[in-house]
Amino acid sequence: MICCVNCFVDSEIKGIIESLNNKGKCDICNSNNVFIYNTNINNNLVDSFNELLSIYTPKTSLPSDFPIEKLSLLKDELYNNWNIFSKSIENENIYHIIVEICSEKYQESPELFYEPIGILDANDTQYLEKESILKNNKWEDFVTEIKTKNRFHTHYINTDALKKLLRYIERPFKKGSKFYRARISNKNEFSSKDMYAPPPEKATAGRVNPLGINYLYLATNQITSIHEIRAGAYDYLTIGEFELIEDIRIVDFTLIEKISPFYPTIDAQLLAINKKHLQKISNEMAKPVRKSDGPLDYLPTQYIADFIKSIEDNDNQAYHGIKYKSTLYKKGENIALFNQKVCKCADVTHYDIESIDYKTDPILT
Repeated sequence: MICCVNCFVDSEIKGIIESLNNKGKCDICNSNNVFIYNTNINNNLVDSFNELLSIYTPKTSLPSDFPIEKLSLLKDELYNNWNIFSKSIENENIYHIIVEICSEKYQESPELFYEPIGILDANDTQYLEKESILKNNKWEDFVTEIKTKNRFHTHYINTDALKKLLRYIERPFKKGSKFYRARISNKNEFSSKDMYAPPPEKATAGRVNPLGINYLYLATNQITSIHEIRAGAYDYLTIGEFELIEDIRIVDFTLIEKISPFYPTIDAQLLAINKKHLQKISNEMAKPVRKSDGPLDYLPTQYIADFIKSIEDNDNQAYHGIKYKSTLYKKGENIALFNQKVCKCADVTHYDIESIDYKTDPILT
């Protein structure tokens, strides 16, 4: 069987196939003159996939009380959970590809490929206590705990496991990288000094920052910054262009869906156990601030952000901020910087919004 780079979205798998430097036609997606992988000749993917499959156990070999909600089919794990295959690849072709790549493992344990499968340790309370971000708790348990019972010294979060997993989604930004912040100025144009975070005494609570601690919230592009402040037609805007004056490192929650289980430094089982927890944290971080929100609503994500801020690397702050997706603009992403001194407002531009449609992009003049 011949598959190709277009059959996959996983960066590690695509890299391995491209490194073979063989081009031809794909049996699966019918792409022509593309880098191909021939399962009759090549074995470069075998060890990678076998190692990933080793974390799973077929239902018939799992304890009878293993929770049904923790079971899935291999094709769904590879397609939905690990995001290995291209969206154009049909389920039956996923089976075909994985059976051909892992033909020896298929001969040994065909039930792994066609039965529901699960991770044995996913139902082991001792393992979860040590390796799961939420231990044996649910996110909702943590929310209740921090809101109503134990605000500053909760034991519901496994910070050791969280710290290990943050390494999987850390990302550097080079000096000179640019970001944006918009403010509605009501014809009173703001200068560059007005575009920074408010002083601590005026800093209201947000999804990332607690009351009285000022973080600088920036967007990756101008349009996102406009959506984030919910600007409307005929508003006057000032958009500040911020430039990093030093290299920084952040925790990037937008990378969760892009983590390859085949990276040499990845513990695939640890990630599999915790991926939904990371996604939950990411989604909670990205929720827009609403007028109906109370100050307690932000405590869970503030706790996570404060822990990230507290991590040190060689006695220095390991992370300078957090990056997360924009739920107000699908093409956009936001960054919350813990210390705004790592950047400068290099320029400001003033706009009058002529019209705005939040399904498209605003028209600026």
